[in-house]
Amino acid sequence: MKQVFRTINQVGGLWLLLGLTAVLILPWYKVAPPELVSGGALSDAALFQALAGRAWLWPPVLGILALAGLRVARGERWQADDLVLPIAGTSFLFFLFQAFAIGLRGPAIPALGEAFPAAMLGQTGLGWGGFALGAALVGIIADSLAARGFCRGERFGANAVIFVVALLLLFVFFPIIRLASAALFTPEGVFQPGVFIERALAPDLWNIDCLTGGSRCGVVINTLILGITSATLSTALGLALALLVARTGFRFKGALRAISILPIITPPFVVGVAIIVLFGRTGVVTGWLDMLFGIPPTRWIYGLPGIVLAQVLAFAPITFLVLLGTVEAINPTLEEASKTLGAKPFATFRTITWPLLRPGLAAAFLLAFIESLADFGNPIVLGGGYDVLSIRIFFAVVGARYDLGNAAVLSIILLTMTLGAFWLQTQWLGRKSYVTVTGKSDAGLAAQLPTPLKRTAYMVVIPWVLFTLGVYLIVMVGGFVNDIGRWDLTPTFRHLNTAFSFEIGERGLQLFGSAWNSLQTTLLVSAIAAPLTTAIGILTAYLISRQSFVGKQAFEFGTMLSFAIPGTVVGVSYVAAFNIPPVDITGTMAILVICFMFRNMPVGMRAGIAALSQIDKSMEEASQTLGANGFTTLRTIVLPLIRPAVFTSMVYAFVTAMTAVSAVIFLVSARHNMATAYIMGRVENGEFALAIAYSAVLMVIMIISIVLIQFLVGKRQLGRRAELQSVTAPTAAE
Repeated sequence: MKQVFRTINQVGGLWLLLGLTAVLILPWYKVAPPELVSGGALSDAALFQALAGRAWLWPPVLGILALAGLRVARGERWQADDLVLPIAGTSFLFFLFQAFAIGLRGPAIPALGEAFPAAMLGQTGLGWGGFALGAALVGIIADSLAARGFCRGERFGANAVIFVVALLLLFVFFPIIRLASAALFTPEGVFQPGVFIERALAPDLWNIDCLTGGSRCGVVINTLILGITSATLSTALGLALALLVARTGFRFKGALRAISILPIITPPFVVGVAIIVLFGRTGVVTGWLDMLFGIPPTRWIYGLPGIVLAQVLAFAPITFLVLLGTVEAINPTLEEASKTLGAKPFATFRTITWPLLRPGLAAAFLLAFIESLADFGNPIVLGGGYDVLSIRIFFAVVGARYDLGNAAVLSIILLTMTLGAFWLQTQWLGRKSYVTVTGKSDAGLAAQLPTPLKRTAYMVVIPWVLFTLGVYLIVMVGGFVNDIGRWDLTPTFRHLNTAFSFEIGERGLQLFGSAWNSLQTTLLVSAIAAPLTTAIGILTAYLISRQSFVGKQAFEFGTMLSFAIPGTVVGVSYVAAFNIPPVDITGTMAILVICFMFRNMPVGMRAGIAALSQIDKSMEEASQTLGANGFTTLRTIVLPLIRPAVFTSMVYAFVTAMTAVSAVIFLVSARHNMATAYIMGRVENGEFALAIAYSAVLMVIMIISIVLIQFLVGKRQLGRRAELQSVTAPTAAE
């Protein structure tokens, strides 16, 4: 116990030092405030701002000073003092109140202006000092709770839970609350709660005519049909790919893995354009069918079939990566035991392998379903007259009639659908145990896939491979011909030169292409966001799977919230929340990184939970029994065993940051433009060849990056025996 308090005290001392630095040295505001009426320039630090007249800063300043006094008075056990939690909690509440109650144009509450005349001058957004004090107070609260038994007194777990909750509240719940409040206002800005019911029950949302023989359904029914169809097909295809790679002697596994990665690294709109070139009224395949079989061209590709085709092409690799980790983690000893007892291969698969795949199947379906609901690029290119929620929300925000309230109502409906899918996933998994990886030896050989399933996998995967190669042949060729849309296939590099021209002369390397700025920003943002997204996603999975604390279910719900709504709405909500003080970061690179972090963290979290559900807790308990703390156990025991989940999260986070468009289209600026925003502009202008050329460059960069990530993450070793290609019997002489 003495060692626990010493560790808590050491880290707690760092939090206290950070808090003192925040109020005594660091600038409190992002932009220095104007001079007070009394004259004289104000110091940037919070203490001197308070002394100069901004008295509303005194509570948090005095709070951190009081905590420093407790440290001096109580010594090493100061965080167990009964006064620490009330002082830190009250200081944090006052810190939040003063930050949100006094805005750029003055106080939101008139009484504050009367109490503090200087507040009428307003205050700008928080600077390094403000954010540092907030982090310090949160850390002190977490350590104080750990000293009182929160997370079983484990400091790392307590800090992780409290900080993740704080970040979720700021970057997930706060923007959504800001946006959702608009659902209660009319387009003219009048507060009218009844308008929410009117919007939510609009007939064009819930019409089911297409299910009863009519022409079309409402937008909500359309979205459900699309989501279920796309998620089911994507999960089935991902399972076939995973089984073919992990449980057969397929010779071209490396090529199959590479092909399966291609849809993930493809920027939006490009696959839609390629599908139109192949299957549109003047497409290649359409022309061949008309010429060879007399099948006249139609517009079948525009609508539900085209969107499903594009989404399955895009989402199946995600389900493949999730399911591959699940298949590889199944203990072969269980299947060997079944075979020893006389079970046939198909019976072993049905009774042993399939039930153990359920966590991965549930996670893969949920991810594909949510991705389908939130997809914006494919429906806007291939939708035709098939209306879905993401497109309806987009045009509610950027259309001729700006209606943020209607967009908020549609977002709430979409969120409800996602939460319903999450609840169904939980019910399907139930309370059964799926542990297969323990501390015991399991040097078995994975069972080969039964012959009927192997044939089915080949029948599913081979057409998908051929179709994928056809699509990407169009993508790779389209950027290096005059006009792929009109089938002017004259080779040229002018599109590439327009985007990425450069010169090397006396002044060194000079970049002239129009796409260089967006490419540099995209690479930097992706390189920063990917490891941060993976870290918070895997950490959250570990907390949910291994820690016990109050509010755990609400905690898990919060982590999925940002992933449950369309990226369009995420972008708009971020602009609404972070375009004004106290956290005014719109137009900066930070808002792009933060958006990607909390938009993509559920992928790493769900992959991590699926992997952790197969790992026995006894190994972690043994580590802690030997004296390792929570962070050491996570780093040395857990992470090496869930490397497939880490790889999945890292790749998905990096690639999504490189290719996302729906969220960042509202967050980019002239200084920080993203590649997808540039490509979208080219597609809107009809410059398909330039857009495809830029996309080809991005794909090459992402392939190199994925190989590098695989090298850095490494491969999990579970003590399996390598399958012998041939066994030579020893001779008598030997």
